[in-house]
Amino acid sequence: MVSRDPRTYTLNPFGRLAAAHACSVVGDACLTVSLAGSIFFTQQVGESRTQVLLYLLLTVAPFAVVGPVIGPALDRSRAGRRTLMAIGCFGRALVCFLMVGQLDSVLLFPLAFVALVLAKGHAVAKSALVPAVVADEAVLVEANSRLSLISVVAAVVGGLPAAALVAILNARPSLLLAAAVFVVGGLLSFRIPAAAKPTAAETSEERSELAVPSIVFAGTAMAVLRGGVGFLTFLLAFLLKQAGQPAWFFGLVLVASAVGGFLGVIVTPWLRRRVNEETILASSLIVPAIVALFAARDGGRLGAISIAFVVAVGASAGRIAFDSLLHRDGPKHLHGRAFARFETRFQLAWVAGALVSVALLDVITKRSGFFLLALVLGFAGLSYVGGLRARHEWGPQRPVSPPSPGPEPLPPTRTTEPVPDPPDNRGAETGRDW
Repeated sequence: MVSRDPRTYTLNPFGRLAAAHACSVVGDACLTVSLAGSIFFTQQVGESRTQVLLYLLLTVAPFAVVGPVIGPALDRSRAGRRTLMAIGCFGRALVCFLMVGQLDSVLLFPLAFVALVLAKGHAVAKSALVPAVVADEAVLVEANSRLSLISVVAAVVGGLPAAALVAILNARPSLLLAAAVFVVGGLLSFRIPAAAKPTAAETSEERSELAVPSIVFAGTAMAVLRGGVGFLTFLLAFLLKQAGQPAWFFGLVLVASAVGGFLGVIVTPWLRRRVNEETILASSLIVPAIVALFAARDGGRLGAISIAFVVAVGASAGRIAFDSLLHRDGPKHLHGRAFARFETRFQLAWVAGALVSVALLDVITKRSGFFLLALVLGFAGLSYVGGLRARHEWGPQRPVSPPSPGPEPLPPTRTTEPVPDPPDNRGAETGRDW
């Protein structure tokens, strides 16, 4: 029975979405820890790279081919988005169950990347659902910030018991734990309210409303940032393994990344009250670029930890700033579609960055990889700032309505009698000739 209390009715939908999303993140953390000691990381670097490169290419297909077809259909259905979230959870539960018997087989690679695709689809559906479950459009950015914070906390909550199970027993109990959590997340997804009514097909006028330069530039900058995250993730995973780094150092890099993401979520709302969204997004690119230059010069463990921490801060802060900017400059009736569309682009950018790092493993070192990351992020940040400055669009881009015309002036009145000239009294008061 649905409560008629407005406050209860408006808070429950977001709480249900947050609970389903938290289960998804906990399950992903358990799955990641389970794979740490499997063939996924114990193979030789060359063999692992070939497998990862192949299946990263496969992950692009669902977004590039299926997305344009399934996305609009789900957008026009009442329960399409929550159904996609449920499919993502139940699908990963099945994948984790199948992984239990394949930890020492090459079949683990396709299973792992099927889980990755399902996780990306879940993220797209979650981003599209946020505007539909908040009480007011004004709290949309705050809702996204809370979901980001939940992601960080849930990753820690899921990773710790999974790590304990792997250390005491093996990866199989951790995979079963992940499967159980995913099942709970799938059941919770069905409790998320459906959309009020199906959405009509998008028109060309609506697409042009999202083509505001501030949104286009910010979306490009955020895509580069997400691509940098994918590049750095796989670069560190393979190069640290190639260098024979101990397992505890891998864990330290992951902790630094998690702490950086948490710090970005905490600090960004405070920054938004003092600077605009463009400044935060530009800083999220330029500051990691500067740190990446120092990391390239260091080339050691400190540099790897530093760049993992700062890039995580930038990715978290940049995403919150982008959500705020999209809410500020984008039309309200297109928020759901806009968030889903940009999330899909960002996931594609992440996969593209990972593909670049895996493809360049034969010719790239840790220092050159950090230097390349610094160049790309720095160029993107400066181009973003320069593009907005050149168009004088640094700030809100709300359309300004032209001033309403005032009443037309009355025509001059004509008199029938001529008006006499005023008397020429110049100099009369001062007594001087003119």
